Amino acid sequence: PTSSFGGVLLKDWDQRSRNATKFQEDMQSKWNSIAGARVAAFQFPALPGAQGLPVQVVINTTESYELLNEVSQAVLDKARRSGNFFFVDSDLKIDKPQDVLEIDREKVAALGMTQQQVGSALSAALGGGYVNYFSVAGRSYRVIPQVKQVDRLNPDQILDYYIRTPSGQMIQARTIATIKQRVVPQSINHFQQLNSATISGVSTPFISQADLLEFMRQTLKEVAPNGYTMDYAGPSRQFMAESGGFLVTMFFAILIVFLVLAAQFESFRDPIVILVSVPLALFGALIFINLGFTTLNVYTQVGLVTLMGLISKHGILIVEFANELQEAGRSKLDAIVEASSVRLRPILMTTAAMVLGVVPLVIASGAGAAGRQSMGIVIFTGLSIGTLFTLFVVPAMYLFIGADHQQKKFKQQ
Repeated sequence: PTSSFGGVLLKDWDQRSRNATKFQEDMQSKWNSIAGARVAAFQFPALPGAQGLPVQVVINTTESYELLNEVSQAVLDKARRSGNFFFVDSDLKIDKPQDVLEIDREKVAALGMTQQQVGSALSAALGGGYVNYFSVAGRSYRVIPQVKQVDRLNPDQILDYYIRTPSGQMIQARTIATIKQRVVPQSINHFQQLNSATISGVSTPFISQADLLEFMRQTLKEVAPNGYTMDYAGPSRQFMAESGGFLVTMFFAILIVFLVLAAQFESFRDPIVILVSVPLALFGALIFINLGFTTLNVYTQVGLVTLMGLISKHGILIVEFANELQEAGRSKLDAIVEASSVRLRPILMTTAAMVLGVVPLVIASGAGAAGRQSMGIVIFTGLSIGTLFTLFVVPAMYLFIGADHQQKKFKQQ
């Protein structure tokens, strides 16, 4: 079998009625009906990075390639039946015919020869390498010892070649050798110094890449014995690396916000009260990601970091005003109740302004609309749900762990 690669350039958005995803689905359904061909339609990633099919998992083992092929084929069968892939295939293909010339060592030794001498004689007949030069009419030509083409059309003809023994006797190669046929892999691949097979595919638009990679991990556990591991390559490896990096990014973002608020309020308790609204807003955004309105990608990750800063402003408005009221002589309970009621209108107005500001992102169309929609959905849903919880949770947390400035002033006096 042979393989090839081609690309399709789509017209501008204003000149076509279908987006790239719809066009991909339509073309894939047509190509799947072509008998004897496996065709995969996929889109290149919007951001530069790893190349190749979107899903690439690597099965590693120390076992032979024959056993590895059995495991990879079992994984492929389950993947194809799952309905999660438009196309899926493995790079390990044991379908290359090979003829092996096996030399009988005992017969070679009985004739007073070595295997090196046999190999040199056969390679001289087939190799096509030059051994000397000769001159004719002032021009130099190579001397290439090689049998005629008609005598090297198929492997079995090798057994008819004559080999000279040390005693000067000419014997046919079939006297000391036989030819056996076998099937071997087209290519032998290694990953981290282990025998490997890479399964590549194009997923349907109804499953996220994280769920798909988890499905492949569980499938390998079900069909493979001990001694087989799974790794990632291409876009899948980049996805796994960036997924772990996002958690680190969120941690440092929260840490920086906490330290800035601690310096502003000169307290470590007030920033905790303010940041209580952050997980609530993130939870609201993740609900809609889980429902399938968007996926967890680079754009949604940027939106989540932005959401964290926007939602913190609500807590700052309430806590800062409550502290001022306590400094003016109000009790902790009265201060937070009045601060919540007074700051209600500014919070709702700023929330409405920010939510309406991202509506164009949510309903975006045209080139790059998917990225803008992902960011807009995260900010829109997270800010709306987070604000609703903030109005109740932040005052309650302020009563529990907020600083009591009246008691502090009394102790100082």
